[in-house]
Amino acid sequence: MRVLIAEDQALLRTALATLLELEGDIEIVAQVERGDDIVPAAERTRPDIALLDIELPGRSGLDVIPDLRAAVPDCHVVVLTTFARPGYLQRALQLGARGFLLKDAPATHLAAQLRSVAGGSTVVDPDFATTALRAEPNPLTDREREVLRACESGASIAAIGSLLHLSRSTVRNHLSAAIGKTGTANRIEAAVLARGRGWL
Repeated sequence: MRVLIAEDQALLRTALATLLELEGDIEIVAQVERGDDIVPAAERTRPDIALLDIELPGRSGLDVIPDLRAAVPDCHVVVLTTFARPGYLQRALQLGARGFLLKDAPATHLAAQLRSVAGGSTVVDPDFATTALRAEPNPLTDREREVLRACESGASIAAIGSLLHLSRSTVRNHLSAAIGKTGTANRIEAAVLARGRGWL
């Protein structure tokens, strides 16, 4: 089983690669620390499974999933994260991930889950799956998420419009909709709540 690992913490990435290769039937064919390096590395090495962290420099692991599946259709995506947020799980599965696992699992358990994915199964951390099933779905549109993500840096309405190629009034409309859907008082509160629930 050929595996690509995308993890920005070098110590964790190296340890994970070493532990998985001890399994004998797993070969780590690529290790990357940035989200924007995932697709080029996968195109070069053609992994069977891409093990992706979510919060990576460059691009998030979730944002990369559609491009990775288009570039290397035979590669199954498994998200491995410390962020047990229901919105992340829902989005990962909607985008076509075949697994969603938490980093606190033992390496032998992770290896067994990767084998299940390679065999055609979808795997989700069972305790987290129960919590996620009870969570409300993400009410935000893709554009509302983009606008809220841009808000997290403290950008002005004009700067967000310039970044996303939208008029100021369109940015205000998306922010107003997002604030209403999250039940918050302003755009910063909306972004914080949405990030906390894994909607961004």
